Amino acid sequence: MAGIIFLVMIILLLLGFPMMIPLIVGAIVGFYEIFHGIGKMDFMVQQFMAGIRPASLIAVPMFIFAADIMTRGQSAGRLIEMVMRFIGHIKGGLAVSTATACTLFGAVSGSTQATVVAVGSPLRPRMLQAGYKDSFILALIINSSDIAFLIPPSIGMIIYGVVSNTSISELFIAGIGPGLLILVLFSIYSVIYAYVYEVPVEPKASWSERLVAVQRAVWPLGFPVIIVGGIYGGVFSPTEAAAVCVLYALVLEVIVFRSLSPADIYKTAKSTGLITGVVFILVAAGAAFSWVISFARIPQELLETIGVADMSQMGVLFVISISFFIGCMFVDPIVVILVLVPIFAPVVKSVGLDPVLVGTIITLQVAIGSATPPFGCDIFTAIAVFRKPYADVVRGTPPFVLILLCVAVLLIFFPQIALFFRDLAFN
Repeated sequence: MAGIIFLVMIILLLLGFPMMIPLIVGAIVGFYEIFHGIGKMDFMVQQFMAGIRPASLIAVPMFIFAADIMTRGQSAGRLIEMVMRFIGHIKGGLAVSTATACTLFGAVSGSTQATVVAVGSPLRPRMLQAGYKDSFILALIINSSDIAFLIPPSIGMIIYGVVSNTSISELFIAGIGPGLLILVLFSIYSVIYAYVYEVPVEPKASWSERLVAVQRAVWPLGFPVIIVGGIYGGVFSPTEAAAVCVLYALVLEVIVFRSLSPADIYKTAKSTGLITGVVFILVAAGAAFSWVISFARIPQELLETIGVADMSQMGVLFVISISFFIGCMFVDPIVVILVLVPIFAPVVKSVGLDPVLVGTIITLQVAIGSATPPFGCDIFTAIAVFRKPYADVVRGTPPFVLILLCVAVLLIFFPQIALFFRDLAFN
């Protein structure tokens, strides 16, 4: 049965169908084989509905909506301007500013695609004018945007938390340490690149200009305060924080900045609805597909073949890291989380691993795979946004992927990189 399911899915993928179709068809084939006909297809529908029933998933469309509002409004631009005023003048400062702006916007949106658009669109022309190679610029934007997977609010962490029944609040806090470490390493590499290629520096902003930039960015900086501060202080759950973010974004862009009209809000809501529909179809199909492969004992047989049950905690973490890294090179991150997390969940529990640490490592691997050839989803986002050929977009990615892989290894050997803030906040 497993061979038939995966053969059908591969054929559909090769024919160019979006990932939701192979997942749905794979689930249908699985239920047909298990129950020997279509008589129990109502049970499949129940599995679909069970996948999107958890209340925590309500946070996903709200964070997407808030990110869309900020991207269309002035919040993103004000954050970029503030970062540029403070570090744009140092050697490699424009590249460091880009990485920092991606991190900041990721901390208020949780969406890598929104970060690519919001930060990459205004800063790429400026970096080209400053003398950076386009291959470096594209790689920097793509990989820095993936820090949004780790810095709260992370949509990937929400999905993982729902699938694995892990505290989303703890996952959010645990992602801060690895996200900041990646930003520091990207910044160091950017400075080295600027010295090697003798990239000129930007004019230094005066303190009055910096003060003005900070004043303009004060309101957008309220987003991470709401999300992290609210969750850390026990004021909000992640879902409640998402709702407050939407309200805050609407107040800022409609009333304070007056950058969006009611018609713009309607268009933004419509766009969010379309994206949310795709995400929830993936989640529902993934839940049904996961039930099929679990019922057929495919995960157990696969893990027994690999010998995961006899491995140490560190060995299990390496197997998980490799599996998610490879999976996200070919398939949408949400699908990989939905399919692989239930497979590894029993092993994680049996060897006594902290599910929050595992979730942070999985989220990091998802981030790496999303920006890694051949089919990393953020690569194709950049191709669409910047209208550049595939080869140009991926040419500069290897150094950044290497940095990300180093952080992944460090996270396995030094778990306190992720767990320090979690333990500080919740213990």
